[in-house]
Amino acid sequence: MQGRLSAWLAKHKLAHRPLGFDYQGTETLQIKAEDWVSIAVALYVYGFNYLRSQCAYDVAPGGSLASVYHLTKINDNADQPEEVCIKVFVPREDPRIPSVLRIWKGANFQERESYDMLGIFYESHPCLKRILMPESWIGWPLRKDYIAPDFYEIQDSH
Repeated sequence: MQGRLSAWLAKHKLAHRPLGFDYQGTETLQIKAEDWVSIAVALYVYGFNYLRSQCAYDVAPGGSLASVYHLTKINDNADQPEEVCIKVFVPREDPRIPSVLRIWKGANFQERESYDMLGIFYESHPCLKRILMPESWIGWPLRKDYIAPDFYEIQDSH
């Protein structure tokens, strides 16, 4: 089912795939990593001026990784702000997504956390380094194929 935003993107020939609506009626779209920056700029111009959250998850063991963006269109006289959920899937072997920090400043720590936990590299992020784990940590703890070190290795890493 195509929503209002999907129709607008299609009208402007911006590549995407509608994924339907969530339980609250928020439209969900899939965007390819190589198209993400141009579509992010278009969404900002369209009025999505607030990045409510960005997160990432491991779709399946050995499968792709996903970076998820929840955008909100905020204006002064909106009782119900319009929202959209964007999903960008990348292969786990080379998980690269362009950073949207220059569009939404709130992406800074959120993209860093996704990098730290899942190893998604956000290209052109000015300070992409670990934010929760020590710099010496090896691996990506929230990947489903991650093998946790034993107790003594965890103690030695601090």
